[in-house]
Amino acid sequence: MSESVQGTRSGAKLLVDCLERQGVDRIFCVPGESYLAVLDALVDQRDKMDLVVCRQEGGASNMADAYAKLTGKPGVCFVTRGPGATNASIGVHTAFQDSTPMVLFIGQVARGFRDREGFQEVDLEAMFRPLAKWTARIDDARRLPEYVHRAFQTALSGRPGPVVLSLPEDMLTDLVDASTGAGKRAHPVPSAPTADALEHYATLLSRAKRPLMIVGGGEWSRQVGDDVLAHAEAQQIPLCASLRCQDFIPNSHPLYAGHFGIGAEPSLTKHLQEADLVIVLGARLGEMTTAGYTLLEAPQPRQALIHIYPEPSELGRVYQADLPINAGAAPMARALRALAPSEAAVDRADWCQSLRADYEASCVAPDGVPGVDLAAIVQQLQKALPADTIVSNGAGNYTGWIHKYWSFDSFRSQLAPTSGAMGYGVPAAVAAKLTYPDRSVLSVSGDGCFLMNAQELATAVQYGARILFIVVNNNAFGTIRLHQEREYPTRVSGTTLLNPDFAALARAFGLAGERVTDNASFGEALNRVLANPVGGLIEIVTDVENLSARSTLSSVRNAALARQA
Repeated sequence: MSESVQGTRSGAKLLVDCLERQGVDRIFCVPGESYLAVLDALVDQRDKMDLVVCRQEGGASNMADAYAKLTGKPGVCFVTRGPGATNASIGVHTAFQDSTPMVLFIGQVARGFRDREGFQEVDLEAMFRPLAKWTARIDDARRLPEYVHRAFQTALSGRPGPVVLSLPEDMLTDLVDASTGAGKRAHPVPSAPTADALEHYATLLSRAKRPLMIVGGGEWSRQVGDDVLAHAEAQQIPLCASLRCQDFIPNSHPLYAGHFGIGAEPSLTKHLQEADLVIVLGARLGEMTTAGYTLLEAPQPRQALIHIYPEPSELGRVYQADLPINAGAAPMARALRALAPSEAAVDRADWCQSLRADYEASCVAPDGVPGVDLAAIVQQLQKALPADTIVSNGAGNYTGWIHKYWSFDSFRSQLAPTSGAMGYGVPAAVAAKLTYPDRSVLSVSGDGCFLMNAQELATAVQYGARILFIVVNNNAFGTIRLHQEREYPTRVSGTTLLNPDFAALARAFGLAGERVTDNASFGEALNRVLANPVGGLIEIVTDVENLSARSTLSSVRNAALARQA
């Protein structure tokens, strides 16, 4: 019971009160006996906190990550010890690499059983230490308000990220004085640019003839985007996105020039080499955005570099900027908007137009693609769905068509893991639809990616989350096959898949299910699924020969064979 003795409350009840104080309105979980007391305490808060029960802990933690990306608030997830914690670790890793605020609570063995390898016992602090900003075990129920406040404060501050707290089972049933407060609500404390830094920024910008700004990171908001756009318009600076941050700037804006994702457009990488000033706001400049730290030479790029980031330990970690600025995205964007236009801005129009023209040219789909033309299908989907549709995906070659041909013009319309984790697209779509029930949600997965979290279709149906699921099926782990053909041509090993009938699988979950093998039949299948009141899935059968948005299997293989000859 949540309250056993008059004048006291259980640790679990106090924990739930602390979550309410932190503004938690939704919790993703897979139930476990190690935190039964919390599940009981949540019964009394069901009107304030929505409990979303998932089918696997990896799906639950991915949903918490997606919720946080969409709202800017920490995503909250509860799982049990041992297997539950290890399953949930994938979402924690994604939240860490994506700079997403999250708090994961894990039920743990009772304090008296610790270090005996009790049932499902794992040293959770040691396990999650490399994956989280902070991890701790709460042994004293009276200190719950302290730990919970610190967890949310840590998740939100500096570079946002995940925090993991373990909850010994018997601690949750300890009784605490009912007068114990739930603590103060956590708020991020963003660092702001100094006057000297802004002056130096303005000086470097005034000297630049070909500046380029790259945006990204975990602190973005619609207001930040508006402020950055105003600054870019005033100063005539082309804008690019880092990996899977394409919705930070409307892609239809004349200053948007593309994104530095996996395999950036050759024309964009050429312009990066031509730039004489690179301004990075919010992005870490990680391996994927920089193509293995080659697009910008490490540690000292040839171009002048301004690197703006909220965590001082990241500045200088890889790149030694001419001007490192420890500042959050919001205060920095406000300060940039207030800067007076430099005299050099009027001379940058041709530079901006050149980048925009190359970006628009890269979005033109090729003609005569044999078999299924995924570029045409992505463009057809965009025409059929509302402008603010949220698009989620995991990892794989299929994502290249989305990133290349979908125009992200609405903030928080892209949900994709910069961690490169497969299986993200389905649970992220469920979280998106529950968070924004009035917006359309499109989940796109490859066949390998889809089956890593396909069980969350049941969660979508259970909670009435009407989603359009697309599965691109080429019966292969396509990304690995591409690398395999590049490094070991003709020696196929471990990348071929035998798949189920995905459309029939969707129908078994209660969704509409369609299977198409050509572009001509896609439109009618799409109309039927969109008309279904519970949502549905379209399986698109493709040939592994069409390996990526830019390459065929044969071209990759032949190039590799030629190198070896």
